[in-house]
Amino acid sequence: MAKPHAGRKTTQASIPELSLAERARTLVYLGTTGSLSTISAKHPGWPFGSVMPYGLDRRGRPTFLISSMAMHTQNLLRDPRASLLVTQAEAHHDPLAIARITLMGTVTRVPQNDLAPVRDNYLERYPEASQWADFGDFAWFRMEMKASYLVGGFGIIGWIDAADYDQAEVDPLADIAASVLEHMNHDHADALVLLARHVGQCSTDSATMTAVDHLGFHLRIEHQGTRQDLRLPFPQAVRSASKVRQVLAQMVQQARPAEMAVNTYPPGLQQRQPHQSDNPI
Repeated sequence: MAKPHAGRKTTQASIPELSLAERARTLVYLGTTGSLSTISAKHPGWPFGSVMPYGLDRRGRPTFLISSMAMHTQNLLRDPRASLLVTQAEAHHDPLAIARITLMGTVTRVPQNDLAPVRDNYLERYPEASQWADFGDFAWFRMEMKASYLVGGFGIIGWIDAADYDQAEVDPLADIAASVLEHMNHDHADALVLLARHVGQCSTDSATMTAVDHLGFHLRIEHQGTRQDLRLPFPQAVRSASKVRQVLAQMVQQARPAEMAVNTYPPGLQQRQPHQSDNPI
């Protein structure tokens, strides 16, 4: 279980979160380009960095379509040890605040019996690569994982061995998480304040959803000039957009009576009466 972010209440430690391996698989899945570091053939022992698009096989191992004329390919043919740095895609004012992972392993040619799925996945991600995929100097390579190191945020840091990475799954909400955040923050800010107050038990003036996964979601809450990160769990795991909508609607509906009882409302919420058709997402 990943450690909680710095600054959370101690009770946050018991709230279920993605494992480091699940975070790693999800981050690599959502990425498309990394920084490949190989060991220089021309200057032995020195690292050599290259911008590198990558695909993924079914076990989450990075795959590459690279030319024999490229310096990184020549390096790999001499010494297959390499690392791939992948960073979170979202822009952030502080680059050290974004999630990133370094994958370490050996990069070698893909065996003939594995070529078809590797090729299909890569060309689905990069259709334009079909223009040179069959050139004689290009070949398919894949990283065999040794270990990885994840920095997922403040307090979420650690090594992941190859077996744990291999067995972990990509979070089932990975493809819709960004749209959930945009919708909730744009259309249902009042509902997020409600959840922070009566599910998270935090005094709150405003709340922004910053992350969501199948186990729960993160809020950045502000109260009287103080900012705090808060993790709220879903009552049960959710694995689809429709289930996210259903569960969030239930959580909001359950929180509204408590809000009325204490008669403390975020701006704009006091005059709003709950309606049977209310749906927060």
